[in-house]
Amino acid sequence: MKILRSHPLLSTAGKIGVWLLVYWGVLHIWVGAEGVNQYLRDAPRGLWQMLIGGSVVTRQAFQHASDPVTLFAHSQLLINFCLDVGGYGVLGVLLAAWYWHTRSAMAFALALIVIGIGDLAFMFAMLVSGVIEPNLPTVSGPIVWFFACGFMLADLMRGTPEPATP
Repeated sequence: MKILRSHPLLSTAGKIGVWLLVYWGVLHIWVGAEGVNQYLRDAPRGLWQMLIGGSVVTRQAFQHASDPVTLFAHSQLLINFCLDVGGYGVLGVLLAAWYWHTRSAMAFALALIVIGIGDLAFMFAMLVSGVIEPNLPTVSGPIVWFFACGFMLADLMRGTPEPATP
């Protein structure tokens, strides 16, 4: 199928980087989908359970709101956060497809900068600060992004090979 055909100069490193970025995107799309699930089932309590559990904001110590206005505000803010994370995931998949087909330095730059801002902000504001529980899914996102960008950069750094002369 033509849609799966990569750019002819895309190296193995570039392909690995693209598939890591797709994996990163799917993980983040799942956060958006699970956020919608929790929003529909048990907002905001279910959303909070997804997004706390760190060393500072433990599930046992967290005080859930009880008044309707605060509950509503929490529900809306938390679903917005989850959908934003899911949107970053869609962006990651689209940038991976763009890079796969064109080997575009702009696709790489957007993956590095735009997704980097979101993932590094998450890492420091939520994970390192002790809000979100550090576990395989939460820690692996920034690591996968880092390796995806590293492999794509390695692909770009090798340049464009000169055509063979007869």
